[in-house]
Amino acid sequence: MNREKALKVVMVLVGLIFLLGVYPLMMFLWPSGWRWQPNQPEYEQMILGVYATLGIFLLVASRNPSANRSLIAFTAWSSLVHAAIMALQAFQNPTEHGHLLGDIPALVIVGVALIALAPAKQSA
Repeated sequence: MNREKALKVVMVLVGLIFLLGVYPLMMFLWPSGWRWQPNQPEYEQMILGVYATLGIFLLVASRNPSANRSLIAFTAWSSLVHAAIMALQAFQNPTEHGHLLGDIPALVIVGVALIALAPAKQSA
């Protein structure tokens, strides 16, 4: 599989997870690794809305990754920054250590994969 095909697969998988997977992970499948305590419905709704929207954009952008370098870079770097902030918070609060095995490594994997597979900048 070449790099562009691999990137398309990653973008579709991440897009689908952001769009359809975060909610079940937070609410039912693995709350200790994906849901912050105490439960804050306003935060959860906001984060679900942001990630679902980003998921839709990733799915659309997967058709032509080289034309969507900025979206790929934003998704990668915002995932890494989000993971870093969450890691600091999880280390400070023992009740949130489950995130160190849940959403934090997932976001790092997303960020690293997208950076590693990102299309090269096209010369003018």
